[in-house]
Amino acid sequence: MEPVGPGAVDSRPADYRAAFRGAMLPMAVVDHEGLVLCANDALGGLLGADAAALTAQSASDLLDLSADVRTWHAYREVLRGRRSRFRCTRRLKHPDGRSLWAEITVVPMPEAGATGAKTGAGTEPGAGTGAQTGTGAATGTRITPGASPVLLSVADISDRRELQKRLRHLQTHDPVTRLPNRTLFFERLSAALETPPYQDDSLPRHGRIGLCYLDLDGFKAVNDTMGHRIGDRLLAAVAARLTDCAEQESLHRTGGTLVARLGGDEFAILVEESAGTQQLTDLARAVLAALQKPFDLAGTRLAVSASIGVVERGVAGTSATGLMQAADTTLYWAKADGKARWTLFDPERNAHRMTRQALSSTLRPAVERGEFTIEYQPLVGMADGVVRGVEALVRWNHPQFGMLSPNRFVAIAEEDGSIVQLGRWVLRSACRQARRWQLDHPAEPPLFISVNVAVRQVWDSDLVTDVAEILAETGLAPGLLQLELTESAVMGSAGRPLEALQTLSDMGVRIAIDDFGTGYSNLAYLSRLPVSVLKLDGSFVRGFRYEDGAHPSPADETIVEAMVQLAHRLGLTVTAECVETVSQAERLRRIGCDTGQGWLYSRAVAPERIAELIGTSPLGL
Repeated sequence: MEPVGPGAVDSRPADYRAAFRGAMLPMAVVDHEGLVLCANDALGGLLGADAAALTAQSASDLLDLSADVRTWHAYREVLRGRRSRFRCTRRLKHPDGRSLWAEITVVPMPEAGATGAKTGAGTEPGAGTGAQTGTGAATGTRITPGASPVLLSVADISDRRELQKRLRHLQTHDPVTRLPNRTLFFERLSAALETPPYQDDSLPRHGRIGLCYLDLDGFKAVNDTMGHRIGDRLLAAVAARLTDCAEQESLHRTGGTLVARLGGDEFAILVEESAGTQQLTDLARAVLAALQKPFDLAGTRLAVSASIGVVERGVAGTSATGLMQAADTTLYWAKADGKARWTLFDPERNAHRMTRQALSSTLRPAVERGEFTIEYQPLVGMADGVVRGVEALVRWNHPQFGMLSPNRFVAIAEEDGSIVQLGRWVLRSACRQARRWQLDHPAEPPLFISVNVAVRQVWDSDLVTDVAEILAETGLAPGLLQLELTESAVMGSAGRPLEALQTLSDMGVRIAIDDFGTGYSNLAYLSRLPVSVLKLDGSFVRGFRYEDGAHPSPADETIVEAMVQLAHRLGLTVTAECVETVSQAERLRRIGCDTGQGWLYSRAVAPERIAELIGTSPLGL
């Protein structure tokens, strides 16, 4: 053997044994059965025992490696040589009574160490005697021929775990209110929706979950006028009151409750194992009452309110995304309904909203796909009952929802601007149809066509140019086109809309005010607007009924008579809407209405049916 020179590393077994014994890292050599062959002093100190006393003890018992099946299986695989490495984290009890977190690593012994262990039964690495089998000199432990011991090491990672815990807290809590933040909220929500099976069937289980999703009303004004410092103090004070409400509610049940700040001035109270809707609405009432009390913030007294969306449902079939969408929708309803209130999720109302969204998203392409059609309702002369014109009423033959009337989609089209495209299509189609009737029945007086126009069509498109081009394209005379605008749209007309209406009137197009008598009713406008027709709202005509022994309203008749007389003196004609009975028609005729429209004469029908009515009276008068 070569001498070990100065500065050289002595690789003799005795030096390895010394390094093993004096190492600061707790270590042990373990045989293939999991019994400790030898342990160093650091491990003994960690476990509060003499290192020699650990020999022949089960390492898994000393370090709790059999606590779960997965860990135990991995550990055994390393002992049997079927796995190259194993690492796990365990919480151990220190001799001084404190708990510590330990990272335990188990790896096969290097070849040299393994050989030493096989050829001798020494209790330390390299303490071999040259025999194939033997008994440990200090322990009497029998080594199985061919078995490879493993090296087990234990690292105290308590400081690292504590740092991780602090970082985790920073990542999952809001620094202003110290409440759980959005990240922790969704972790807790997802865990609550996993619905693990209960081990004890005797325990009550509701299988339901509840959420109060709230937003402070007018919080932005607080930040803008008083600064973010006061705003942050207000958020912290709100968080404290929400926590108190949640704690009071938790006293009466067993499920968990989590208060979280989701961002800005939005908070959520998650109620696990909800007992039902009543519990959630009671909590919402308590929250509103708590927040309505003034806040004293460093000499500043503030009063705030909140809007709350309340959702309560069964866990089965519920996803975190679906629950939050419902909560967000319900919060929007609470604000739209007037704020400072709670609103409970309504499946029927939500279905209507979803339908509205579905219609909105498909409305524009539906025009291009040709899903719209037009039906026509006759406008009948009151004196002779002969059809004078028709009103074009658009219908949407939706592939999912069937035939939809205008009140289902026109308002949506006005909101998103697609009314311009749709309105242009209706105008062109109606004028083309009116011209076709005229050519097919040259001997009869031509029918005028009345088309509804939304005020947005006047603002967002060049209505004058559209009308001129369509009239030129179809060959329809301007006098046979009547454009209907609602009273609220026409009465407020000024600037560009008024100029457009005047230009259209100068072209010969008739302008009609629809639903007259229910809007602004500013009669002074009638002398300045280029209006030629008033269409009386059906609510007045319904007052003329005699059915079920009910007497007609004398006030309605007086109002209608006055409006008809006023219109005639201004050179306007009058159309009565919603005429449903012969008695109504007779009284309207006596009052002086020029034309009538309603189910008495005909519902809105296909153009082929209108062709049959040209030059005739629907009532056979």
